[in-house]
Amino acid sequence: MAKAKKIEEVAEMTVAEKLKALYDLQLVDTAIDKIRILRGELPLEVQDLEDEIEGLQTRVSKYDDDIAALDKSINGKKQEIANAQELIKKYEEQQNNVRNNREYDSLSKEIEFQTLEIELSEKRIREFTVQIEEKKVVIDESKGVLNERKLDLENKKKELEDIIEETKKEEDVMEKKSSILEGIIEERLISAYQKIRANALNGLAVVPVERDACGGCFNKIPPQRQLDIASRKKIIVCEYCGRILVDSQLSEENE
Repeated sequence: MAKAKKIEEVAEMTVAEKLKALYDLQLVDTAIDKIRILRGELPLEVQDLEDEIEGLQTRVSKYDDDIAALDKSINGKKQEIANAQELIKKYEEQQNNVRNNREYDSLSKEIEFQTLEIELSEKRIREFTVQIEEKKVVIDESKGVLNERKLDLENKKKELEDIIEETKKEEDVMEKKSSILEGIIEERLISAYQKIRANALNGLAVVPVERDACGGCFNKIPPQRQLDIASRKKIIVCEYCGRILVDSQLSEENE
């Protein structure tokens, strides 16, 4: 029932009224565009900073895990050194009770082997310690950058929140007006309007004739065509850019 009523109301609108409603809609949508442009790249900057912070936190966490693994390896090597020292002590005591040179030489080889094991473990401990120090440097650098990015994010979020707070009420009013205007214009025209608007870099689908030219692409419009536009008896589009054209008087009245 409501849809049928809307169709009836739309059918009763003259072309001049349709043009006025379309231009009104364009003015409202342009105002909404300007509000969103005011926010600029801030939402994207906030998202980029959040992604970078997440990446830095992941990096720091990974290096922390690496350091924990290296510490575990160092402790393991220290235990191996302790075990080797115990064996050396044991073999040295056994050497005092050997019965022949062959047993003494065998124990000497075992002592030599355990001594080499100790030296290898000590070398590994030094290598692991250097790796830990290098990773700690990277962690400190990453944490420094992380703190800077967190501060940047906090500032950007505050800036974005302030702009949204300043413009939200106006945007809500404009969006309501846009919905109302779309509701009184026939769907065929709305569809065409939205398609033109989507393809236009500046979002302008309905433009006035200014200085004998299209207000969108600035190509000259022949005098007879200007008279047809001013008569407001049919919807006329620019033959160059496809935008809907209105006469300058209508644009002055609406603005």
